[in-house]
Amino acid sequence: MQSYTVSDAWMVQRDTVRLTEQQQLVRESIREICEDFDAAYWRERDAAGEYPREFVDSLAEHGWFGALIPEEYDGAGMSTEEVVVMMEEIAANGGGFSAAQAVHGAIYNSVPLVKYGNEEMKENLLPAVARGEESIQAFGLTEPNAGSDSTSIETSAERDGDEFVINGQKIWISRVDASDYIVLMARTTPKETVDKRTRGMTMFLVELEEAFDQGALQIERIDKTASNFVHSFEMWFEDLRVSEDDVIGEEDEGFYQMLDGLNEERLVIASECVGLGEAALEASVDYAAEREVFGRPIGENQAIQHPLAEAYARIQAAKQMVYSAASAVESSEDAEAVGSQANMSKFLAADAAFEAADAAVQTHGGFGVAREYDVERYFREARLTRLVPITQQLALNYIGENLLDLPRSY
Repeated sequence: MQSYTVSDAWMVQRDTVRLTEQQQLVRESIREICEDFDAAYWRERDAAGEYPREFVDSLAEHGWFGALIPEEYDGAGMSTEEVVVMMEEIAANGGGFSAAQAVHGAIYNSVPLVKYGNEEMKENLLPAVARGEESIQAFGLTEPNAGSDSTSIETSAERDGDEFVINGQKIWISRVDASDYIVLMARTTPKETVDKRTRGMTMFLVELEEAFDQGALQIERIDKTASNFVHSFEMWFEDLRVSEDDVIGEEDEGFYQMLDGLNEERLVIASECVGLGEAALEASVDYAAEREVFGRPIGENQAIQHPLAEAYARIQAAKQMVYSAASAVESSEDAEAVGSQANMSKFLAADAAFEAADAAVQTHGGFGVAREYDVERYFREARLTRLVPITQQLALNYIGENLLDLPRSY
């Protein structure tokens, strides 16, 4: 007679979405890598605030940083359909949202180069990124005085011959300490002089070591309570000189280049939320089946069962939407329709992850805030997902305006 542990049974219940053959291969490969990094590894990285270098290196060695890089540049030539599987698995196998975020930039920050970089830039850098020899982990957009209003960034890039001189400040820029390059957004034309506020922004590829060598960059790590092993920084640029060859795409059109691919990335964020919720539920199901109070497992009590069952239903609903939307990306040319699905997916997945993590803490009782049980970390991360990469309110704004045809609210 075949016997299953709770975790074995849970793994079966987690695999509820029908996958393509390629997606199934991705799932199996990522699970195999994740098996080498148990819960204790992630717990220790979080407590120490140490970047999970061993895990990241393992993914790089297996070529996963080249997932979205075309084969002609030594990449895997995959699509959003495969990457949602990859990132869900990383989060669900104990690493949580932070583990996925530790490598998220390495996957997605190469996309602007693929789509808009000049041929020399592609040939020189993309193969090295695909092989894990170079990394573009950081994306520099957010600023203290702009926040979610990206068109109001103040970092400027003024042309000086065949160079640009960059000055400004960025905040909440992740993985700067784990990156060789940053994709940096700056204004090449002041907002006050453009006919449309979304114009006048340009995307640059900046080598961080070169910026430090010039004495033109200072960084300061931000002390925070969530995602402790993925560090975030404030950055100051002062007279940083970059070549005009470092412009990604067209001058003054960087905002539109940034938007291209944003829906796909948002779906991947949603899949990371799903994986986080699954990790929280697995920990709770295991604990509820084993923990005995009043002579019986606490999982027999409906007060424990019902919140977990509801959280499971919400996670599965969000997961179905994420995977359906990821498939639609490959076949739909309607950017607005895909954008609507991406924003709804992110909203639903982040809320579902939070409910799952909250139920996990409650299931563990007092141990829910003990580091050794991990669910307190999942809870901190789940709260973060409702803020990044956009707040839940901004997702609702998009839905209200584009699906409900309500007046623009901002």
